[in-house]
Amino acid sequence: MISKPVPANSFYHTCRYICQKKGAEILIAEGVRSHNYKVMAQDFLSQQQMRPTKEKAVFHSILSFHPDEKPSDKVIMEIARKYLERLGIVNTQFAVTKHTDKAHLHLHIVANLVNNEGKAISDSWIGLRGKKVAQQLTQEYNLIPALRKDLSRTHLEALSKSEAIKYKIYEAIAKNLPNCANMEELEERLLKLGIGIQYKYKGQTQEKQGISFKMGNVCFKGSQIDRKYSLAGLQKAFAQQIKPELMPSQNESPDRFPLSPRQKKILIQHAAPAPTSGSDSSPVPHLGQGRANILKTLLDPIGDGSGPAPYELTEEAKRKKKKKKGQRPH
Repeated sequence: MISKPVPANSFYHTCRYICQKKGAEILIAEGVRSHNYKVMAQDFLSQQQMRPTKEKAVFHSILSFHPDEKPSDKVIMEIARKYLERLGIVNTQFAVTKHTDKAHLHLHIVANLVNNEGKAISDSWIGLRGKKVAQQLTQEYNLIPALRKDLSRTHLEALSKSEAIKYKIYEAIAKNLPNCANMEELEERLLKLGIGIQYKYKGQTQEKQGISFKMGNVCFKGSQIDRKYSLAGLQKAFAQQIKPELMPSQNESPDRFPLSPRQKKILIQHAAPAPTSGSDSSPVPHLGQGRANILKTLLDPIGDGSGPAPYELTEEAKRKKKKKKGQRPH
């Protein structure tokens, strides 16, 4: 089950939508008349006037079930009431309608954020709180959790232009992200599909703080497309996709990477002695953490070619070695 609060400023337009929509059925009408959306809106407005300073008094949220679920009206009403109670929207007017115009059953819940005593009801962090409550109710009623977007069940033609573009961007990122090693590659692939990337920077610096995706004249923050497509989420995805270097792990045998006597000597010098016990006190090189980095240095003594060669490979070292060898007594 998914919770999705909808921004709303008008009881009239909200009530008209939830009541007049094809396949709409009013299940609960608490404190308002339900035979006509106009009188329902008027009842909500009358109570809002008890606290005129509360301008945004309309709470409108959608609870969507999985397409394979068809809960009974009794269960639906229980869920709707518990949803409002756990959000702290109590002692107030509300209406719940069931919509069956799409493949998935969903509810529209409208409530007055001015309660029956004329006091304001807080709507702070309502989106996040609604999501958590929906997750709790999903577990309590053994419903199918919404683990990810299922594009095969999404009817883009039934969405608004803005929502349809959002899903197209989501699909493009989902298909191309696994084949990209960094943001530049993803940006190049998406640009070919008509999707641009914009960054938000910290102050006057070049430090990136956020990311947005633009298609045509419509732009969405990465987190609006999907939480995992925020800048931090994408950077985490790239880090997880980097293949580890072909280096021995702590449990691999060193025989797979044969070393010269000199390399073994350096390895032993850099390795910490393992703890000793009993009568055996001979130091044993500890080849645990950091072993891969040491081996990498030994197996690639010259490095990436950007710095000076090791002294052992210089001409001066070779001359001294040759001279020293010639001075040995025969």
